[in-house]
Amino acid sequence: MVRRVSTTFASPFTATGPPPPRRRTRVLALPEARWALVATVAFLAGLGFDLAGAPSPMYGILYAVAYVAGGWEPALEGLRALREKTLDVDLLMIVAALGAAAIGQVLDGALLIVIFATSGALEALATARTADSVRGLLDLAPDTATRLTDHGEETVPAAELAVGDLLLVRPGERIGADGRVVDGVSEADQATITGEPLPVVKRPGDDVFAGTLNGTGALRVRVGRDPADSVIARIVTLVEDASRTKAPTQLFIEKIEQRYAVGIVAATLAVFAVPLAFGESLTDALLRAMTFMIVASPCAVVLATMPPLLSAIATAGRHGVLVKSAVAMERLGEIDTAALDKTGTLTEGAPEVTDVSPLPGSGLDADALLALAAAAEHPSEHPLARAVVGAARARGLRIAPATGFAATPGRGVSAVVGGCVVE
Repeated sequence: MVRRVSTTFASPFTATGPPPPRRRTRVLALPEARWALVATVAFLAGLGFDLAGAPSPMYGILYAVAYVAGGWEPALEGLRALREKTLDVDLLMIVAALGAAAIGQVLDGALLIVIFATSGALEALATARTADSVRGLLDLAPDTATRLTDHGEETVPAAELAVGDLLLVRPGERIGADGRVVDGVSEADQATITGEPLPVVKRPGDDVFAGTLNGTGALRVRVGRDPADSVIARIVTLVEDASRTKAPTQLFIEKIEQRYAVGIVAATLAVFAVPLAFGESLTDALLRAMTFMIVASPCAVVLATMPPLLSAIATAGRHGVLVKSAVAMERLGEIDTAALDKTGTLTEGAPEVTDVSPLPGSGLDADALLALAAAAEHPSEHPLARAVVGAARARGLRIAPATGFAATPGRGVSAVVGGCVVE
C-alpha cells in the first residue's frame, strides 16, 4: 500500500477561480482613445515646431487640431449639461483652455486639453477592460451540449437547453448547464465557481454547475436551471450591476462638483471685474482672471477619483479577481490586516509535494516510495498525480513503466510497478 504524500496549495484566485479567458480590448477601437491620440500627436508635433522656432502659423494649426480633437466631446457634454441648467466640469475645462488661448498661452491650453482627453480615454479603456474581464466568465460555459433523447444523442446549442433535459457529459468536457447528476461517477473542477483548486467527486444526486470541467468519468446530468439563470450567469450579472456603483470619494466629488464649478466661475468673474473697476487695463485683468481659472481648474481632482479605481478593477479582473464595485476597491485600500482561512485563495492553486513519509516496516526510504508513487501516477491527469511526478523528477528519480493502470474517481489509482501492486 502506497499512501498519498502530503501536499500544500497556493493560488492567486478568489472564489471565482482561475482567470477567465482573457479578452483584449483594442485601445484604438475606443473613440475616446482615437481622439485623445490625435490630440496628443498634434500637440507634440506643435510643441516640437514651437520649440524649434518655426513660424507661428505652423505650430498654431497643430495646437488648434489638439484643441478640436481633444475638446469637442467634453465641450458637447458640457453644453448638454448647461442646457439642463447644470454647470459641468467638462465645460469648465474647455473654458479654461480657451481662456488660456485668449491670453496668448495657447500651449498651456492645449496641454490642458490633452491631459483631459487622455484621462477620458484611460477611463474608457479601464471600463471596457473591466467589462471584458467580467463577461469573459461566460466563455467558460460551452457553446454546445450533448442531449439524450428517446432517439439517441443530439448536439444542441447550450442556450437552447431546458429544465428537465438529460445531458451526457464525457470526460474532459465542460458541463453545459446547472443540474444534478443522475448517473455516473467522476470529478469536476469547480474552481470557476467555488475557488477550490482541486476537483470534487460527483456521484448521482450531486449538483453540478455550468462551465465546470468534468474529469475522467462520464456523467448524465439532469438540467435544473435555465442556462440564462445559471450560477455563473448570475455571478456575471451581480458583478456588472455592482460595478456601476460609485465609491464614496466619487460621490463626494460629484456632490461638490456643481458648487465648485459655479464658485470658480463666480470667483473668475470677480478676479476680472474688481481690478478692472480700479483702473487696471483690460488685458492685465483678463490675463489675471484666465490664469486664476486655469490654476483653479478641478481637473486634478476629477482625474484622481474614478480612473484609478477603474484601472485597479480592470487589472484585478485580468488576473481572475472580480471586484464587486468601486466601493469594495476603495475600502480595500483602507485595509491594514487580512486574515485568510481558505486554502487556495492567495496561493498558486497547484499542489506540491512537501513531505514523503514511508510507513514503518515498509522497507522503503523516501526516494524509493516517491519513485513508486510517481510510476503509478504517471498515466494519470489528476493534479495530485502531476505533483507527485513533478516531485520525483525534481529529485532526479527514475520513473519506471507501470502496467495495469486504473483510476477510480474519488479513491485514487492502482498500477503494477516492477512487480509490486501500488494503490
